Amino acid sequence: MMNFAKRVRAFRRAEDGAVTVDWVVLTASVIGLVLIAMQGLRGNMTSVGQKAGDFLSSNTINTSF
Repeated sequence: MMNFAKRVRAFRRAEDGAVTVDWVVLTASVIGLVLIAMQGLRGNMTSVGQKAGDFLSSNTINTSF
């Protein structure tokens, strides 16, 4: 029984995983902010892409030199 109590105390004192948890939380929050920003820019990016496509399709490409 004493061995189990020592293991529990050692487990409670260990801080090896604390940095990993910090990085997981930080990464998740950055991904969340990027997704929110992408939702806000979604309509604008579609119109920019449409304008670029219209410009490219309205021009002719000269293939002879």
